[in-house]
Amino acid sequence: MLSPIQRLRAACRSPGTLRWLLLLLLALPMALSAREAGGVGIAPIKVTDPVNGGQMPGFVFYPSTRPAGGTTPIGPYNVAAAFGASAQPGARPLVVISHGHGGSDLGHHDLATWLAGHGFIVATIEHPKDNFHDQSGTGNSTVLVGRAVQVRAAINTLLADPRWKPLIDPARIGVAGFSAGGYTSLLLVGAQPRFDRFIDYCQRHPDDVDTCAPAQKYKPAELVSALAAIQKDLTRWGPTADPRIKAAFVMAPLSLVFDKAGAHAINRPVDLWYGENDHVLLPAENALHIKPLIRTLASSTMVPKADHWVFLAPCSAELAKEAKEICSDPPGVDRNAVHARLNADALAFFRRAFGMSTP
Repeated sequence: MLSPIQRLRAACRSPGTLRWLLLLLLALPMALSAREAGGVGIAPIKVTDPVNGGQMPGFVFYPSTRPAGGTTPIGPYNVAAAFGASAQPGARPLVVISHGHGGSDLGHHDLATWLAGHGFIVATIEHPKDNFHDQSGTGNSTVLVGRAVQVRAAINTLLADPRWKPLIDPARIGVAGFSAGGYTSLLLVGAQPRFDRFIDYCQRHPDDVDTCAPAQKYKPAELVSALAAIQKDLTRWGPTADPRIKAAFVMAPLSLVFDKAGAHAINRPVDLWYGENDHVLLPAENALHIKPLIRTLASSTMVPKADHWVFLAPCSAELAKEAKEICSDPPGVDRNAVHARLNADALAFFRRAFGMSTP
């Protein structure tokens, strides 16, 4: 039997002084805010999946009365939060994080604990049939449509839960996502996909196994019919957009499925990050394609030389040993420095979007 780390691995498959100056500048925003970070609590949650039935596991991260510092090992992750920690009282903004294809509800734990340490409630879920131990829904409407519905369900669950409802301000809700989770986040703030755009893309990029493998199992006429069926399912479980969500922080999003009209439907602030040398979701077809089409784009950041996986949390030694591909970065890319800047930027973005004062 494969260990969780082995399953995760199976599912994911500047010179001198200038370089150090760049790293210092990347880390500076986080260093300037670090003194205000507080302790973080973590608690498991279960959310009913309205798409497939059953339960979706996840976690809630929250500001705690415990002192900052220390980590809790959870599988291959070292998470800067403690189980059983008392929560600070008061209603706070909520951010839900959506992981990428074949990902984990702890794949962005550093972003979650950073936001929670600065006064946010953060929730993560494991998307059914599109996580590190089960990708059986790849290319189906249960994933391409269902992901956004599942995030909506997570928000519903938290706002109805007597433990979490008093700690959440329903007027300040945001979403963050990576890769397929970035796509999910764009749906939630209004983007409208056209799934038939996969046809043209895969004709131009037949060697893109990551994106086009599901399409290649169909004959041309069958593919048109299959994508039309997914398009028809776009409202099967209710709307994919959620008006309660006020802002989206997206990292390397799958966005080739959005045309001009579909991207123009986004009507809330978006902060877009992507890697210059992303080989999984080609920037020219995804991030750079959608960037000029988002009328409400608040900011865009390219990580020089970076590949797709740079947006996952820096790996523990255990995870790096077992999942080398997703834990490795190209020469000249320091994932810790990138995340120092990214986490600080996400915090500042959500604070601005929610009308909060920035220290």
